[in-house]
Amino acid sequence: MEIFNARRITNIGVVTAIYVVATLLCSGLAYGQVQFRVSEILVLLCFFNKDYIISMTLGCFIANLFSPLGFIDAGFGTVATLIAALLIYFTRKKVNLAVASLYPVVTNAVIVAIELKIVYGLPLFINMAWVALGEFICVSVLGVIVVSALSKNKSFMKLIMFGSENKTV
Repeated sequence: MEIFNARRITNIGVVTAIYVVATLLCSGLAYGQVQFRVSEILVLLCFFNKDYIISMTLGCFIANLFSPLGFIDAGFGTVATLIAALLIYFTRKKVNLAVASLYPVVTNAVIVAIELKIVYGLPLFINMAWVALGEFICVSVLGVIVVSALSKNKSFMKLIMFGSENKTV
């Protein structure tokens, strides 16, 4: 049985808050058919520590409550993020960070595109392309560059790996 001590809960809460604040600060770009959600870079933390699956799920849910679609976006978007976070974590030993970064691109492209099709009647495949493009730029390009650089910093890795069974830094 894993223990969620104050430090682990704090790390989860801080990353959740960073996700929400970063999304809301860029809200003009974070919602809709074309999404450049820089906060999605944080999903790559799941590659290193499963605690951030909780952060990403809660952060996405809270941030999406502020979306023009509110609870609908909170539901669809959170499911997409949860699936991506789980895939990143559970395949981390089989794929590298760049490959893992494609999971949020695909899950968001499919699930958010379906949401936009249902709510706005927008064309499904065009939605998929636009959502995938934004997610690819934010996660697979910017995210991989930023997280790869940060992962070389022992202090950063010690901070994000706290409470993880993968304590190799």
